[in-house]
Amino acid sequence: MAAGRGRGGSARGRGVTAYGTGLAAALLVAGAAAGWAYALAVVLAGGLTAAGCRLWRTDRGLRRHDRRWRHEQAVEAGRRSLATVDAMTGGEFEELVAALCRRDGCTRVRRVGGAYDGGADVMGRLPDGRTMVVQCKRYAPSRTVASRELRDLLGAKVHFGARVAVFVTTTRFSRPAEEFARHNGILAVHRDLLGLWHNGTALPALGAMSGHGQGDARHRARWKQAYGK
Repeated sequence: MAAGRGRGGSARGRGVTAYGTGLAAALLVAGAAAGWAYALAVVLAGGLTAAGCRLWRTDRGLRRHDRRWRHEQAVEAGRRSLATVDAMTGGEFEELVAALCRRDGCTRVRRVGGAYDGGADVMGRLPDGRTMVVQCKRYAPSRTVASRELRDLLGAKVHFGARVAVFVTTTRFSRPAEEFARHNGILAVHRDLLGLWHNGTALPALGAMSGHGQGDARHRARWKQAYGK
């Protein structure tokens, strides 16, 4: 009997061992499968993330290109609309600028240009209530506005106690003039911005573009080709 019990215990031990070995093997197989599944999920997630990033960058690039194209088209349309402006007299140009100010919600707008205008051609209030003084120069596109003319406008701003100074021209500003306007908070409306304004862009929107240059090298090359300077 003792020997039988010994043989039975040994068989049960072997059964337990086999069961444990099988369970361990099953766990290893399951773990390996889970590991492969996890690795596959990581690879797929990484691939999807990379694809998403590429799509996002492509979409952002297309949107940026579209915005740039739309802006260039708006500038071109505005430039074409300036043909009538180029044929105006100085007084007619001042009246146009006053009318554009009124169109954009400015109040108390009046033309004050003349021999003793004190450096101001148009005065009024912006839609937010701030007083403004405007200098208008209808120059040939081949000319350049010098910094001394903006200094005169700055003096008019002090003379009239205005909060905002605006210089509107049918041509470009020299680099010193552009720097002077930026450093002294003058809204410098050069020909391209005037075209946008004349074509429907509101005056406050022009303020956000002031001081950001007058086009890149290609734009300046086209300008010289078109206007000779």
